[in-house]
Amino acid sequence: MSERITLTIEDGVADLRLNRPDKMNALDPAMFDALLDVTGQLASRADVRAVVLSGEGRAFCSGLDMASMAGLASGDPKAVAGINPDLNPARLRERTHGLANAYQQVAWAWHQLPMPVIAALHGVAYGGGLQIALGADIRLVSADLKMSVMEIRWGIVPDMAGMVLMRGLLRPDVMRELVYTGRTVSGAEAVQLGLATRLCSDPLNDARLLARQIASHSPDAICAAKRLLNRAADAPAAEVLLAESVEQQRLLGQPNQIEAVRAGFEKRAPRFDNRSGS
Repeated sequence: MSERITLTIEDGVADLRLNRPDKMNALDPAMFDALLDVTGQLASRADVRAVVLSGEGRAFCSGLDMASMAGLASGDPKAVAGINPDLNPARLRERTHGLANAYQQVAWAWHQLPMPVIAALHGVAYGGGLQIALGADIRLVSADLKMSVMEIRWGIVPDMAGMVLMRGLLRPDVMRELVYTGRTVSGAEAVQLGLATRLCSDPLNDARLLARQIASHSPDAICAAKRLLNRAADAPAAEVLLAESVEQQRLLGQPNQIEAVRAGFEKRAPRFDNRSGS
């Protein structure tokens, strides 16, 4: 694992931390590479049932690091990131990861992972850091957290899947206000607006507890639920209704579904196998 990321996996829960605390976990080329690598690994881990995403030190993530911002100011596109070929601004239109380019995939990948992702946010979540957090299924935040769709302050727009990820959370006018102004919102306002799920005195502890609760359920059913919830966000009703039936048909009578019922009747903790590949 890259020094930019720490990852531990225990009892079906992956605990992943951005690990650049001296820079408030700012996004540099090494952090982009590490995030792309770890999300690719997690996507294939059948033993992982939930992910907790957080940041070491004083903040979750302060966004693009200042060296990259200085590159933007230089007017030289190749100075922005170092430059990793996949992150070269000249290649932004290339779809290197399915629907997304490499920048977008750093945030979009959390949305795509088969298992739920819970982000524990403290300090700041600015710009690209906020967009990464938006890729999570659930965001638990401290009251003093500061969030900002900050790109407009640098003369750019959110380009790490933020436009897609925000549209399902915010009213259109609220989303426009935040994008147009780049203003900072507190954790409490983020919950009120829909950017965050709920306030916590200790977001990381609560995220870990929630992840363990999710991991105690059938991993097949949890992953099926995430597929349905992702599709329900923007698919026609007929498509979602059919998808419900397809997912249910896949689950019924399978070992983990039978174990869930037996454990319920026998009043004991279920013993699930790893999720299937469906």
